[in-house]
Amino acid sequence: MKTLLITLLITLGLTSPEIHFDQTQNQDKGMHASWNVLLQKYVDDDGNVDYSSWKKNQNDLDKYIQLLENKPPASYWDKNDSLAYFINAYNAVTVKLILDNYPLKSIRDIKDPWDSKSLNLPNNTMTLNDIEHKVLRKMGDPRIHFAINCASASCPQLSNEAFRASKVQKQLEEATALFINDISKNEITEKNIGLSKIFLWFSKDFGSKKERIVFIQKYSQKPFKDKAKIKYQEYDWSLNE
Repeated sequence: MKTLLITLLITLGLTSPEIHFDQTQNQDKGMHASWNVLLQKYVDDDGNVDYSSWKKNQNDLDKYIQLLENKPPASYWDKNDSLAYFINAYNAVTVKLILDNYPLKSIRDIKDPWDSKSLNLPNNTMTLNDIEHKVLRKMGDPRIHFAINCASASCPQLSNEAFRASKVQKQLEEATALFINDISKNEITEKNIGLSKIFLWFSKDFGSKKERIVFIQKYSQKPFKDKAKIKYQEYDWSLNE
């Protein structure tokens, strides 16, 4: 997995082929500390964001994104390092996108929000779509869909804790369970399942219908039959504030 990840990062121009041994960029040595402080300050336990207050003090967010840009992934990083980096980067860039255009009612009020050049790394400039589809989804872990936030009511909630390499697997488990058991996102009964359209849009990542059922059963607090009828919920794009 690490070899594949290094190859992916080199292909995208996000790191050099040389192996680095300077561990100063390690995720748990402070890179995401300032992001954690901001999340604690402006995001409540339900994932609601106080964009109005954050807009008045955006400098610290800009500095955090600059830090990410100045310390891109290195080839010695393992999968957990990269997961934490790119999940946090996606969420931070999304918040900045909203703040730069605030006030607004929906992220879709912004022209091409997911295709705007947003993360200026030394060898590559990435959009939100680049981060999601060319990096995170390529890692082969469908749980990432419940960790990244699109600033909308029907999206998985924005965690008020930064993702960290040392605990990212636990955080992904918690985010997945939280989303699947959120009755505003998924309605699960014994015979019928009303799923978020995330499971439809990214069906490839979750596998066949049978595999999708097994995945959801692993996290659902409500039991349901293997042959339960699946429907997909309307998606609410209103701002998560």
